[in-house]
Amino acid sequence: MDIQTLTVWIKSHYQALKNRGDAGQTSTELALIAGALLVGASLLVLAIRSKLLEKIGIINGG
Repeated sequence: MDIQTLTVWIKSHYQALKNRGDAGQTSTELALIAGALLVGASLLVLAIRSKLLEKIGIINGG
């Protein structure tokens, strides 16, 4: 998972959520976007965690 790609994806969906809330979208549509944001944020956390564990393994493995 690419951290930069996930970050850009989350930013774009957050902006869509912000814009659609102002445009009077239904609560179901807003809930779907919010759910997608939660999934994206979870994937970003996993990507960062795996990169950190990889770096720690390199340092410890020497």
